[in-house]
Amino acid sequence: MIRTLTLAASLCLGVASAQEAEPSWSVVIHGGAGVIERGALDAQTEAAYRAAMNDAAVAAGEILAAGGSALDAVEAVIRVLEDDPKFNAGRGAVFTSEGRNELDASIMRASDRQAGAVSSVTTVRHPISLARAVMEDSPHVMLSGAGAESFAAEQGLEQVDNVYFFTERRWASMARAAIRMGLPVPPRPEGAPQAEPVNEGALDLMEREHAFGTVGVVARDQSGEIVAGTSTGGTTAKRWGRVGDSPIIGAGTYAEPGCGISATGTGEYFIRLNIAARICTYFETGMSADEALDAVIMDELTGLGGDGGVIMIADGAPLWRFNTAGMYRASLVAGGDPVVAIFGDEE
Repeated sequence: MIRTLTLAASLCLGVASAQEAEPSWSVVIHGGAGVIERGALDAQTEAAYRAAMNDAAVAAGEILAAGGSALDAVEAVIRVLEDDPKFNAGRGAVFTSEGRNELDASIMRASDRQAGAVSSVTTVRHPISLARAVMEDSPHVMLSGAGAESFAAEQGLEQVDNVYFFTERRWASMARAAIRMGLPVPPRPEGAPQAEPVNEGALDLMEREHAFGTVGVVARDQSGEIVAGTSTGGTTAKRWGRVGDSPIIGAGTYAEPGCGISATGTGEYFIRLNIAARICTYFETGMSADEALDAVIMDELTGLGGDGGVIMIADGAPLWRFNTAGMYRASLVAGGDPVVAIFGDEE
C-alpha cells in the first residue's frame, strides 16, 4: 500500500507504508529526484520513464521470486539502468566541466555490513559491478580513479572508451552550464557522434534535475538479506574532481539487518548528515520507519537546505521519502504488482 503525505504545497514526499506481514521478498528502485513537475515532462517522455522503472522492478522481482540473492538483483537492475541513457548513471551520465564522464557507485550487504565503492571512474562500463568486486575481491571499501580502473582490468570487468558514455543532451546541458558559470565549453570528445539538435525543454528539465540524477536499488531476498546499491554520474559541469554522496557508505548507500537505504539528492548535504546510515540508526533505536524518514529527510535535510530523497526497505517493506517535487521510483513485493510513480502527489 502506498500513501502520500503533503506537508506544504511546495514540499512533497511519497512513501510505501510498512505492511502487516513481511513479504517473502521486496525491492524498491529510484531513478533520481528533483524538480520533476507535472507539465515538465511531455507524455512520451513520462511514459518512457514509467516503463523503464516498471521494467526494472519486474526484472528485480523475477530474480528474487526465483530465489536469487538480493546482491544479484541489485547489481543486475543497476546495470540495466547504467545502460539506459535516460538516467544519470553509466551511459547517459552527466559531463564534468572538462568534458568527461566521471562515474561513482557503491553497494552494501546488511548481514555482515560488507561494502564496496568506486569514485571518478571513466572507462568502466558498469561501475556497480566494480563496486561489488571491490567488496568481494579486495581488502578495501573504496577505490578511486586510475587505481579503481586498474583493479577493474585485473578483475576482467568490461572497460570502454569514455566516449561510450556520451549522449547529446547531457553534452548540451553541460555546455549551457559551463557558459552560465563563465567557463569555456570544452572541445567535443573525439569519437563522439555528429552533433544533433536537442529539445530545449529537455535541457530545462535536466537543469532542474542536475543535482539529483542518480539510480539506486534496495532489495530483500527470500533469506531476509538486504542489499542497497547506488550509481551516478554526479552533477552537471562538476569541477575539481568533485565526489558526491553516492559512493560514500553511510551517506548515499547503507544497509544493516532490517534496514537498507539508497539516496539521491544534493550530495554535499547527504554527506554532512550521513543520511543513509542516520535513517537506519534512528530506525534501529526505536523510531518507526516513517518517523525516521520524516526526521531525517523532512526535518534535518530540509532544515539544512538540502534537497533530494531516499528509498528504503524496513522490516521487508519498501518505502520512500523526498522533499522535492518528484522522484522517479518503483517498488514491488512478493505477490503484488509493480507500483510506479514520478510526481510528489502520486500514491
